[in-house]
Amino acid sequence: MISALVVLGTVQFSNAQATKSAKTFIDYFKPMPVVGSLNTNVWGAATVGPRDVKNGLEDVTMQQWDYWDGKIIKGPDGKYHMFGSRWEQARGHNGWGNSKAIHAVSDKLFGPYVDQGLCWPDSEGGKGHNVTALQLADGRYAIVISETRPGTVFVSKSLNGPWDLLGKISVADNPKWRASNEIILLRPDGNYEMFGRAGVVLLSTNGVLGPYVAQGPSIYPHIVGMPQHELRHLEDPVLWFSGGLYHITVNNWSDRKAYHLTSTNGIAGWVYRGLAYTPAADFVRYKNGTVNHWPKLERPGVYLEDGHVAAITLAVIDVEKDAEHGNDGHGSKIIVLPFDGKALDRDLKKADK
Repeated sequence: MISALVVLGTVQFSNAQATKSAKTFIDYFKPMPVVGSLNTNVWGAATVGPRDVKNGLEDVTMQQWDYWDGKIIKGPDGKYHMFGSRWEQARGHNGWGNSKAIHAVSDKLFGPYVDQGLCWPDSEGGKGHNVTALQLADGRYAIVISETRPGTVFVSKSLNGPWDLLGKISVADNPKWRASNEIILLRPDGNYEMFGRAGVVLLSTNGVLGPYVAQGPSIYPHIVGMPQHELRHLEDPVLWFSGGLYHITVNNWSDRKAYHLTSTNGIAGWVYRGLAYTPAADFVRYKNGTVNHWPKLERPGVYLEDGHVAAITLAVIDVEKDAEHGNDGHGSKIIVLPFDGKALDRDLKKADK
């Protein structure tokens, strides 16, 4: 069964793909290898289950830091460089308003990652949140931050820094634009595409700082089955290009589900593909069958190899955010999950034929 196509402005949306196959984004997550060992003698709620503290990035003692965000880039040195944020765990989860951008390194994709410190200690004391990163067209690396500061870009010739302030992001004809959950993609055509909490596709033909031009209204009203009153609950989008398609996943914090969308040009014709992930499903699992249940899965990042997604990072917390008060044995970390992006891209291509 193929439903009618919904059109609004330049954005088209269809749920046709979702009806073709019961398989969706969440089905392509793969079991995690155990880097260290599975144990329960660590911080966190018992409901999380036995877990590997060497997967991803965390403060194993939970005496110093809550970690959040998380974007991995493999460097010319063969190491894996993760960019995220941290704040004092004693402040509880609400301490995120004073989070600072950090750089962590691992010899292996899945960790353990070792915190190397602040990315720009001399710029507002290192302040930075909604941290993500990319490589620019000229070969330099860029870190993008938003939410606690205006949409801002720092650049460096090396993943190890030093990081210099490039400037603030601008949006054409919108001087009051406020950056929130922004992610920037260097498109195959050399232009930059930005997407954030507002759900509007923006393009820049003049570099990573813009000005970006809105390509239409928010694409969110067309997510199949999404109640209109929940549109404001959508957050933490991630944008990438693989398998000839532009992809977005976006999280609905109120129903604890994230959704997957694709487009052939990254601007219009967005197709709803179904469920991306949810903490209600047993998909955060190890090769021995052990499953972890984190109540909150947020701030995803994608890591690509050979043009396909090979891993997904997620910021996770072991209790509800308001229940994490600091110095209470609860906190947050960044996990790294294997993902079969080759199979996803192959299956989408077959389905679209």
